[in-house]
Amino acid sequence: MTDPWVALEPGADPAERVRVLHRAHETFTEAGTVPRPVRGVVADSWRRSARAGVHPDGTADIELTDSDLGAFRAEHPLAHVMPLFRELMGTFASDGQHLLAVCDAHGRLLWVEGHPSTLRQAGRMNFVPGARWAESAVGTNAPGTAVAVGRPVQVFAAEHFVRRVQPWTCAAAPVHDPRTGRLLGAVDITGGDGLAHPHSLGFVQAVARAAESQLALLAPGRPAAGGPGLTALGRDRAVLTADGRRIRLSRRHSEILVLLARYPDGLTGDELLCALYEDESVPPVTLRAELARLRQVLGPGLLASRPYRLAAPLESDIAVVERRLAAGAVTTALAAYTGPLLPASRAPAVVRLRHRLADGLRAALIARSDADLLADWAHAPWGEEDLDVWRALAASRPTASNRARLAALEAELAAPDGWARPEGR
Repeated sequence: MTDPWVALEPGADPAERVRVLHRAHETFTEAGTVPRPVRGVVADSWRRSARAGVHPDGTADIELTDSDLGAFRAEHPLAHVMPLFRELMGTFASDGQHLLAVCDAHGRLLWVEGHPSTLRQAGRMNFVPGARWAESAVGTNAPGTAVAVGRPVQVFAAEHFVRRVQPWTCAAAPVHDPRTGRLLGAVDITGGDGLAHPHSLGFVQAVARAAESQLALLAPGRPAAGGPGLTALGRDRAVLTADGRRIRLSRRHSEILVLLARYPDGLTGDELLCALYEDESVPPVTLRAELARLRQVLGPGLLASRPYRLAAPLESDIAVVERRLAAGAVTTALAAYTGPLLPASRAPAVVRLRHRLADGLRAALIARSDADLLADWAHAPWGEEDLDVWRALAASRPTASNRARLAALEAELAAPDGWARPEGR
């Protein structure tokens, strides 16, 4: 076989390959060994599935329903390219009695569309919107494995780890944010054995690339109404996008705009002084000078006074995270959270907002108990020493490495000559 990511080489007999794969699957589930001719990508996936505790007779759990699912989908970046997916794949799916499916970066199915009878059959194995099809949840499958390995993949018949999925064949390709490279999810075509053809893999890969191209046309950080936008998470100096300009602000100007965006009705000079300066002896003239310089940077018309306020709504990445959290869309809230708010800032009001935002998000992650989401936080620079999250992760996914990391953190916290790290910081 020339391409290890394609399920069947040209000329292979699908029926014979199915028989061989069934025997190989039984060998693996009974003895833990993977015989030939199982592809390397499938063998690796089977091993990951077994380590994750997936049972061959298991099924997918439905995690999002009704209003939660609606809010989750509405906030997800791939919602912007669903019309494109339908245009390129919808007719192919319906005419071929296949399904078009789109999942997020953690394998949750957000959309499943296609031929009505195929939808009914897929529903019997919970291949439905809101169900979690991550590899760690239901084993080897095209959308789950595509997001696990970060590249297009086909899964044919008994290559699926869970037995009730083995009558199906699917091909999926990951979709990335074209600006940051962050994995957004995957687009998938699911149906019968005919999808094992190499063309189906090339098809979903081309669709994924088209989606990334369309996403690239969206202005970074641009609010829906076309107004100015502020990016302040994960950076010491915020970036303002306004009137086609991209302005990297000073640290103090970043703090001021974060606070004015937070309080659209405005703040008095005294309120801004208290919010910005730890030293209560800072004279008002210092603040007025900063505001005068900021007005020059912004240009006319954006910064008003008496009280100090923004003359136009300013969308911020902080507000995006807060809205998604309020809607219960924890995964997309985490996707929008690119790091702590202005991490070098010591302005009292910014510090409070930084902690409030991070604590709200991590509390939602812990309450959700989703191992993939917890792992994303725990392995980020700001989560490496987050004891509460590591405890939740070790409980949700008790691997040796997770337990070892938790034990090391707890030992460090308990050391008599060590420093006591506040939990969650």
